[in-house]
Amino acid sequence: MSYAIVRVGGKQYRVEEGDSIVVDRLSANEGDTVDLEPLLFADDSDAVFEAAELDKVQVRATVSGHERGKKIHVLKFKPKRGYKRRYGHRADLTRLEIASVRTGARASRTKGDGNGA
Repeated sequence: MSYAIVRVGGKQYRVEEGDSIVVDRLSANEGDTVDLEPLLFADDSDAVFEAAELDKVQVRATVSGHERGKKIHVLKFKPKRGYKRRYGHRADLTRLEIASVRTGARASRTKGDGNGA
């Protein structure tokens, strides 16, 4: 089985064909197809991690939806001073379904930098 290590939004993920991953929010709409940037490709026989060979590797994913992460609660407290602050944060996320991981002709890539939408 072949797999690839891809970079999306400054983080690295190990993906195989048919996988579903959750990454930081991408500006692509639901149903769009995005090409991910491979850093390594490996199959049964060998691994490819040189830049010239990685240009031939194509990792294609489909945006299956946008989600919100689990809420993180933050509490600041200083004893004997009456200082308490509480706030929370929920990350905006995008779920990607990996459609194909293969070697082939170079395709134009859409950078997934985690910004927007």
